[in-house]
Amino acid sequence: MRKIPNNGNLKRMKVAYPLGLFVCLFIYIAYIKWHWVFATQAFFSITEATSGAHRGQQTRDPPGTTAHGHKVFYGIMFDAGSTGTRVHIFQLTWQPGETPTLTHETFKALQPGLSAYADDVEKSTPGIQELLDVAKQEIPFDFWKATPLVLKATAGLRLLPGEKAQNLLQKVKEVFKASPFLVGDDCVSIMNGTDEARLIQMLFHHSFVGISAWITINFLTGSLKSSGSNSVGMLDLGGGSTQITFLPRVEDTLQTSPPGYLTSLQIFNRTYKLYSYSYLGLGLMSARLAILGGTEGKPVENGEELASPCLSPSFRGEWEHAEITYRLSGQKAAANLYQLCANRVSEVLQNKVHRTEEVKDVDFYAFSYYYDLAANVGLIDAEKGGSLVVGDFEIAAKYVCRTAETQPQSNPFMCMDLTYISLLLQEFGFPGNKVLKLTRKINNVETSWALGAIFHYIDSLNGQKRTAS
Repeated sequence: MRKIPNNGNLKRMKVAYPLGLFVCLFIYIAYIKWHWVFATQAFFSITEATSGAHRGQQTRDPPGTTAHGHKVFYGIMFDAGSTGTRVHIFQLTWQPGETPTLTHETFKALQPGLSAYADDVEKSTPGIQELLDVAKQEIPFDFWKATPLVLKATAGLRLLPGEKAQNLLQKVKEVFKASPFLVGDDCVSIMNGTDEARLIQMLFHHSFVGISAWITINFLTGSLKSSGSNSVGMLDLGGGSTQITFLPRVEDTLQTSPPGYLTSLQIFNRTYKLYSYSYLGLGLMSARLAILGGTEGKPVENGEELASPCLSPSFRGEWEHAEITYRLSGQKAAANLYQLCANRVSEVLQNKVHRTEEVKDVDFYAFSYYYDLAANVGLIDAEKGGSLVVGDFEIAAKYVCRTAETQPQSNPFMCMDLTYISLLLQEFGFPGNKVLKLTRKINNVETSWALGAIFHYIDSLNGQKRTAS
């Protein structure tokens, strides 16, 4: 027998169904309202904290000022070198008209460099995205749209043949454009002369890296808070180029410097007349190739060996540079290996470097391969850095070259590299007893050109705002 439906149950179901819908709708609306209120309170708590000292003022600056009226900024600088890509994330407080204060830095590096993906640019994306994710974790959400994101590729990327470098940078730019950060049309570029002149707004400017590193080191040592009277110079030795930058105090330096070696830097409402030059082709890797007798970007005909007096006489091996593999060998030494190598290096450096007498009286910091080579042979602590005199490089070079056969180094180029550094510093005008400071960090902050570059970039953005208003 078929069961007769219970009308009472049906009536209760008819009532419960719309009631359940109403309850669900009420909960949903309550959740949305709570979430909106919470987000609004969070946003206004930020703006209250950042603008409490200036209520009533209208501003279009990034959302952030401290209780003392100092603006809070973030900046992201990617350093795309030949051996790796590094991201620097800076948190700054800045009172207009004053020197900014660095309150926090996050640093992360990935290997290999962008050039490793020259034949398949899509493979460069995961690494760039990984570094961007670090920035997202470090920077509060409300600052993302106001945080400038910039990538600068150093001279090493310029050594790539054809359009490979530009294809790589275009891929990076696409990834940047898809990020939530402040991205301009010039966010990604190789640091060549044209780019440097446009960014730093100087008539003659050959060293974006040198200028930016000078800003970094003098900011970290506190020299930029004064007129620069206690400023220090900087030496940087990369793979493709080397830079020297300092603030001249002697009139003779200003009068005798060749065209293009002096430049005006305007930053933090001050103007500095700097001696700065970047020597493309005199970076350590490019210098190696020149010392070996090779030509940048050109394979050796018929795959012949490049023989060098700077290599151990018994050495046979291969070396890859800018996507070209070279076969190398040493030469039978009829005389002192160091002297033969020094003669060859002197030929490469002849008439390539401008010498200035003032460098002997200026305190200098040295970075990159200066640091690495000094640490490799025990001239400084590999972690903490240290000080040495220029002559220490020559002493180390002579020892390594003399023992190249009996005590071979893990790096077969050590004799060549140390000899090159020693003679390069002498060509700049540094005497053997000149003290150089080598460090990777000051006050626990990386001594990279990236900090100086982001300082100038943000300073230029503020200048554009002032001009527009």
